[in-house]
Amino acid sequence: MNRSVDRAAVSVAEAHLARVAADGSSRHRHLNALLEASSLNPARDLADAVHLLCGLHGNQPSLVEHAYQNAPKGPSSDWLARAAEAFERERLFLVRLTSAVGPLPSTPGAAETEATMNAQRNALEILATSERRGCALGAAAALVGDWWPIRRILDRAASRAGIDSPAPALPDEASIVAVIEGASDTPASQRALGFGGEQLLLQHRGLFDLLEARSEARKDY
Repeated sequence: MNRSVDRAAVSVAEAHLARVAADGSSRHRHLNALLEASSLNPARDLADAVHLLCGLHGNQPSLVEHAYQNAPKGPSSDWLARAAEAFERERLFLVRLTSAVGPLPSTPGAAETEATMNAQRNALEILATSERRGCALGAAAALVGDWWPIRRILDRAASRAGIDSPAPALPDEASIVAVIEGASDTPASQRALGFGGEQLLLQHRGLFDLLEARSEARKDY
């Protein structure tokens, strides 16, 4: 094995984990406000978050399933298959929870929200179906890693709605590191992995920015 390539691959995996930690949803102030119920109307804000998360990730096939369907056979495909199966359980939970929390809270700017959501869904589909080797995997790995803080919101909403949360089954951090190490064998794939992860996290930050703006808009509505 080429040791220089191996060291580079490890650094790519470490950079991925650091990126999710630094730029992921857990750092967004609105996510923390939802968890702490510190906003003006936490119940409506929580329901809004569930509805918009479902709007982004509730459709089938998911981003992870798309990535798996387009992946060449090999270790990355095997990881994506496991991740897609696990994320499908998360998706079904999200859909069920969306019904349980009640209707989407009435909020000014509905047309702007729908336009933003359409753009985000389109961006995720482009990432998931990218022909750049590593891009879809980077996006899928970032989604799996960033889902943990999002799952805390879903669990809180489920508790308020009186429904059970399924046990999470997404791939763990060690498996994410391993699959990225294995796929980071060229400079081009390293760049594509990083790009896919960055863009996924950008879409999640955009979603929480939108949720925060909608919460502010409802204060006088």
